[in-house]
Order: sequence, then structure tokens, then C-alpha cells
Amino acid sequence: METDQYLDMFLDESREHLQAVNDNILKLEKQPENIDIVHEIFRSAHTLKGMAATMGFEDIASLTHKMENVLDQIRNYQLTVTTEVIDVIFIAIEYLEDMVQSIGDGKDGKRDVSELVQRLDVIEKGGSSLKEPQGAKEEVAAESVTASIAGLELDGFQMEVVQQARQQGYHVYQSTVLLEDDCILKGARAYMVFEILEKNGEIIQTTPAIEDIEEGNFDQGFSFIYLSKEKEENLKAQILKVSEVKEVDIADFLQEVSGHEESKEDKSSPINKAEMETEKVTTSQKTNKSEGKHQATKTIRVNLDRIDDLLNIFEEVIIDRGRLEVISDKSENQELTETVEHLGRVTSEMQSLILSMRMVPIDQVFNRFPRMIRGLARDLNKNINLEIIGAETELDRTVIDEIGDPLVHLIRNSVDHGIELPETRKKAGKLEEGNLTLRAFHSGNHVFIEIEDDGAGINRDKVQSKAIEKGLITAEEAVSLSNDEIANFILSSGFSTADKVSDISGRGVGLDVVKSKIESLGGEIHIKTQEGKGSIFSIQLPLTLSIIATLLVKVQRETYAIPLSSIIETALLEKEQILHAHGRKVMDFRGQVIPLVSLADVFQVPFEEEAHVKYHAVVVVKKGEQLTGLIVDSFIGQKEVVLKSLGVYLKDVFAISGATILGNGEVALIIDPNALIK
Repeated sequence: METDQYLDMFLDESREHLQAVNDNILKLEKQPENIDIVHEIFRSAHTLKGMAATMGFEDIASLTHKMENVLDQIRNYQLTVTTEVIDVIFIAIEYLEDMVQSIGDGKDGKRDVSELVQRLDVIEKGGSSLKEPQGAKEEVAAESVTASIAGLELDGFQMEVVQQARQQGYHVYQSTVLLEDDCILKGARAYMVFEILEKNGEIIQTTPAIEDIEEGNFDQGFSFIYLSKEKEENLKAQILKVSEVKEVDIADFLQEVSGHEESKEDKSSPINKAEMETEKVTTSQKTNKSEGKHQATKTIRVNLDRIDDLLNIFEEVIIDRGRLEVISDKSENQELTETVEHLGRVTSEMQSLILSMRMVPIDQVFNRFPRMIRGLARDLNKNINLEIIGAETELDRTVIDEIGDPLVHLIRNSVDHGIELPETRKKAGKLEEGNLTLRAFHSGNHVFIEIEDDGAGINRDKVQSKAIEKGLITAEEAVSLSNDEIANFILSSGFSTADKVSDISGRGVGLDVVKSKIESLGGEIHIKTQEGKGSIFSIQLPLTLSIIATLLVKVQRETYAIPLSSIIETALLEKEQILHAHGRKVMDFRGQVIPLVSLADVFQVPFEEEAHVKYHAVVVVKKGEQLTGLIVDSFIGQKEVVLKSLGVYLKDVFAISGATILGNGEVALIIDPNALIK
């Protein structure tokens, strides 16, 4: 049976099990005596091993098998949890993550794990027999979910494979093969049996482990669960032809997942198992304490590509809705007008629903940081406590995919430059352990992510001197700026106050790359700092990037769309109200002089002379604390538009973030105000 159809399911669940192992190992390091945590880690490792073996990824199966052995010794009180054990398991997790990523990228997922397997083997053999609490073995045994054949365990993934195989016409057998008592080359005989089996079907699980069987590390027999379209009598006859095979017992595999077993399986898998081929349906029971009843909650798990395809199709509906609105406005047909209005309401609800389907918890980004902080703290000889708040906050998948690297850079910067060494903190009257808080929350149509530390803060004098040196401000201007305004200069291009190059926080490149990435996502970043007390890096991001609210404006005969999220207000200026300073057009905006930029000049729009122009239409846009007025010819009105890429041939066009198709079929370019604010 081909396993390619299960690849998406394998990748999804492998990542979830690895994350579960990662999270629980961090907990175990803080609570080394908590055997319940070890049981959780063991379940995840065991499930991952079974999945990898089923899919034929031997390097993953081999490494997780050795991890499982070490964990088994810990949960049986034969090995103590030490820093060395934790370190090696973390290295193993990194190896496994790399191999799973390799498979996800279409590669074979192979990696030389021999050295790491050897290290785990040394730890396993060095396990000391410690005094076991009474009943410990019984507790471990009770945790095991076993199949009806002795010693075999099937996890949820393997059970799904079994069920799907039956639907495809395969027999599912449980079998035991016994060799002659005087058989010497047991491994060779077992290998010959497996050769026959693999020609006729697929082995799902064995006991003992398949590598032990092939090495002859078993008594006189071994057992397995097997998928095949061959009849059992034919299989039995073929296996009995192998020399020194004494007995073959083959029967239908009858294991069913009972309610008790299902609850056990849920502990080892963060998600419920479901329909194969990525799209999976599950039903879970939740207890309503107030009513004392069970309520069924149905969920469906769909490949993200399908949601993207659905959104692309819906974007075409939005475009057609706009065209219908234009036709309706020109028509005097009341029924058409009412139908279009109803269509508008329905599509708005559909839009909200589809966009919510694209929303994923930011935990997918945050969950990589605890292990990273642990490693950085050890490298820098610092004590750091990481607190994560609001990991359940949801953000558009497009933003999730892009925000990870900027957050890594900011966190590494806080760890390296912000939080002091323990002895320095102690002298300053602080606790030796520094605190780093990663926080996410919703506010309006935006998501805010904050990285806060209780370190040394940003040195105003150092940043101010560098800013003056680079010509960003004059000494006179610096006097009137607040500490936070000065601190934000570290986000300027090429700005760095590092005394020496550091591999930890970016090799002196500065944070301008972070700022550029965040702004390319339609977001903003600001810094608040208090010297000696700490700093907060605050990132504001839009909830979604694909359908945006805009103000349509006219420049000669061309139409442009300006995102509403960047607009402060609009204004009509008389010619006399346009002033000049330092050779540039400016305007007085509520007592503040701000620059004016003509879109006709920026985009070189062909000019058609118009007589008696009395007013200039101006759109005031913001970028952080900076304001700029964009001169246009007229305002058309607000419109929700679909943001479309310009494609590979027109990428990186100055001040243009994309295009959209309007209701009348006209293409309008979408302005990137950030590029126009200087």
C-alpha cells in the first residue's frame, strides 16, 4: 500500500508531537522528579517512532527509538534527569525537526544520526538503578495502550492507516512467527520473512522493534501487524517455506479503539485523529458543567492550500460585487438594487468567515522561543525567565509566516543587549534572574506583539550621540526629543551602538531590517524604554492582508487606492494654504508643519490642464509619529478592495504595494504610504 497519501497527515502530526516533546522537556528540566511529564514525553516519542516507521523514514524511527529507551529508563526510575540528558534530547529534537522539515520540502528526510544515537546509547547504558517507589511499575504498565496481540502498541496514526487500508480492500492481520529452538541465525531468518512480507503488503508494527528483530535480539519468536490483499493461508504457506520457521500464526487484527483507549490516545496527541488525506473530521465531547450534559463539538481540519484557493475565488466574487454595485447605481430597477444590497451583506459575512478560517494562533511562532532562550541564556551566562502571554491570539497565516524572523531578531537583541549579567543585576539591586515577556493581544483591527525586558534599558546618551554623528538629527533638535523618541533611532538604517560584533543579536546590522519587514506587512514598530528599568518593543500588525479597506482617489484620469489604516484625515486646501519650506511644499496641519507629496509627480501621471482649480485635495497619512500630506485631484470614496500582487515582473515598484480591480473593470494601484513618508 502506498504511503504517499498519508504524507500531509504525517507532517502535521510529527510537528505537533515534536512541539509537545519540546514543551514538556522544558517543564521536565524545572521539575525533574515529575514522572507524569516523562510519561507525556514518552507517549509523543513513541507515537512519532511508530508514524516514522510506518512511513519508512528509518532515520527518524531510529533516533526516536533511542530517545524512547532513555525516557523509558527515566520513567522506570533507572535513570535520573540531568542537564546532560536534557541537552542531548534537545539536540535530538533539533535533528528530528530538521528531518521532518526536509520531508516537507520534498526531500528524503535522511540524516546521519549515528553519533547522536551513540550518545543516547551511552546515556541509556549508564542509567543507574535507583530505588523505585512502590507501585511505580504498575503505574507505568497502566499507562500503556496495547493491542490484542501481546507487546504490540498502535497509536492513533497507525489505527487510521489500518482503518483506511480496510476501506481500500486490504486485510489487516496480526501474526506471530516462531523459529526452531536451535535456530542460530535468527536475524537472517527474520530478514527472509520480512522480504516475503514486503513483497505482498506492508508491516505496520512489530514487537520487538524491527531493528532488534533483524539483529536477532529476540527469543524464539516475533510478532507484527500486517496489511495485505493476500489470503492468510497463502501468506502462511510462503512464510513456512523459510528454513527454521517452526510455526506461523495469522489472524485478523480485531483491535477497536474504546472510549478509554481514545482518551489515553488524546493525551499523546495534541489533536484528534481524523479522515486521511489531510482533511480530517473529528468529534469530541465537552462537558457542560452548568447543565450536566455532554455537548458534541464537530471540527474539520482542512489543508491550508484549500482555504487559500477558496479565498482567491471569493476575491473574484468581491470584484464582481463591485461591478454589480456600479450597474445597480446606474439602473433604476428596485429589485436589482435590493438584490445587490442583500448580496453585499451576505458577502460581507462570508468574507469575515473565510478570513477567520485563515486565522491561526500566534503560538505557532511563540512556541519556538522557550528553547531558544534556554540556549542563549547558557551561551551568555545569564539567568533569564521567559513568560509568554496571549499565545492563543490569532493572526492571518500570511502574517504568521513572515513575522517569525523579526521576532527572533528582537528577542535575541533583548537577551544580548537588554538583560544584564547576574552579577551586574545584583549590583543594581535587581534579582539575578532577568525577565523577558512575550505578549500578544488584539486591539481593534490590529494585533499587537510586545517584547518586554527588565534589563538595562536603552542608553539615551549613546544613541543620541550616534544619531547626531550619522546626521539623523542635530544637537539642538535632540534636546526637545523624549527618551522614547531618541530610542527609536536604533531602528534607523545601518544604526548600531554595539561596541563589538555579536553573533547573538545580528552581527551589528541593527534593527532596520526588522523595521522594514514589519512595515512591508503593513505594520509599525515602536520602542519604549526607561534606563536601568528595561525596554518594550511594540509591534502593531493588521489582522489580514488580502482584503483591505481603502480610500479611492483620482489623479488626473488614474485611480489609486490608499489603505484606510494609514490615513489620519482628508482635507481641501486652497492654493494660498500650500506653503514652501526648504524648497518643498508643506502645509499647516493642526499647528504642525508637515510635508506635501504630489502623487502626480511621484508616478509621473500625464498632466491634462484644468482651468480654475480652486482647491487641492489632500490625504494626510501617518507612519509612526511622522505625517505627510498626499496631494490628489479628488476623493472618490471608501471601498473594500482585494489586494493583488503585481507579479514577478513588476515587483518592488516604488510606493506601490499591489493592485485591485474595481467594479467598472478598471485597475487601480494600491499606494504604500510608508514609502512616501520621509
